[in-house]
Amino acid sequence: MSLLTASSIAQELAILKYKGGGDWYGNPTALPNLIAFCNQNINTKITPKPQTVEVGSTDIFQYPLLHMTGHGNVFFSESDAENLRNYLISGGFLHIDDNYGMEPFITKELKKVFPDKDLIELSANHKIFNMPYKFPKGLPKIHEHNGKRPQAFGIFQKDRLLLLFTYESDLGDGWEDTDVHNDPADVREKALKMGANIVKYAFEN
Repeated sequence: MSLLTASSIAQELAILKYKGGGDWYGNPTALPNLIAFCNQNINTKITPKPQTVEVGSTDIFQYPLLHMTGHGNVFFSESDAENLRNYLISGGFLHIDDNYGMEPFITKELKKVFPDKDLIELSANHKIFNMPYKFPKGLPKIHEHNGKRPQAFGIFQKDRLLLLFTYESDLGDGWEDTDVHNDPADVREKALKMGANIVKYAFEN
């Protein structure tokens, strides 16, 4: 399949299930909370409970936005990589949120998807940090792990951002139910607003 299906015009997102043993199912309350925030604040009409799709399945073409997270190993077969590449270049968008520890694995596997492309750090003036909520310094820091600054990386096709990799931020932890990490309200709000920016960007670009 080379084009997103007609049903993908709908505003929907899904969780991406991958091989390798990493916890693709991490942060179970995160996406439902983000969806509720978006539906209440940026006029989306996303189904409250996100579906799960496998990276090698043509089901991914039904969703304009895929979300991927985890702490550990990621493995894409050649057919997985080809399917994901076709999805992204035909209009899909993938947000990868490192839940801490995912970075060395996902960066290696993304070379299977786009051997000729590198992850490029996004500047704070990129559209994704400025609509509908403003983040003048770029990606917000949500959770401290080892003190590194938060970074947002992208893969581009010409001028279009196909994929966003958020690193040393842990947005998904900030989307989870309040009692999971006991984050202050202002930290959770920052995480949800940044998530809303990602959703809006994916649906409109």
